[in-house]
This record gives sequence, C-alpha cells and structure tokens, in this order.
Amino acid sequence: METKIIKDKISRTELKTLAHEQYGDIIKAVVDIKQRIMGVGGELHVDIQSLLIEKESSKGEDTWGINLYLEKTGDDFIEFDSMINLKPNLGNRTRDVESEEIKEKILQIISRLVQ
Repeated sequence: METKIIKDKISRTELKTLAHEQYGDIIKAVVDIKQRIMGVGGELHVDIQSLLIEKESSKGEDTWGINLYLEKTGDDFIEFDSMINLKPNLGNRTRDVESEEIKEKILQIISRLVQ
C-alpha cells in the first residue's frame, strides 16, 4: 500500500483509493501536530511515523496515530487508536489520545487537510 505525506489537501475519494488497496473503507494516518501535516496509507502506523520522521524531520512526541473511517462522518470519522500513541513519558498511557488539547489539534488538522 502506498504511503503519502499530505501537506495541503486530499479528497476523501483519493483516500478511498489508497484505503481500498488494503483495508477497504479504513485508512491509517499519522498526524504531526507541530508541522500540521499527516501521512496516510501503509500497513502500520509506525511505518507512516517512520516516513514522517525520515522525510519531514517529524519528532515522535509530535506524531499521533489515528484511523479514518471514510464512509462515516462526524465523531465516527476519526478513531484515536494506535500503538504509537503509547507515550508514558508524555503522560499518554494508552493507545488512545488522552489529552483533549492534542485531540483538538488533530481534529483541526484533519478538518483542514481532508476535503
């Protein structure tokens, strides 16, 4: 599955094309909340995170894994669940994103990037 770095906008149609290759209507994504970009596609969140670190100089503490459910809208569109979200040194002790402030940043970035 192709992994893409999104800095501007991507349509749901493009995301569906990428997602269809592996998971159907779900696509994995990693959001860099500092640079306000995201990587999408790939089999594992950690692979996407590694690409962002390598190509965009992202930092682990700024990257958060999510799943986008492309056939859903509203609160059901984004699932905050990824092994890369386990960041005990930052106070995040689960696969979820526990900080409401970080969740809000992710939602704003997704809202700007996904059309």
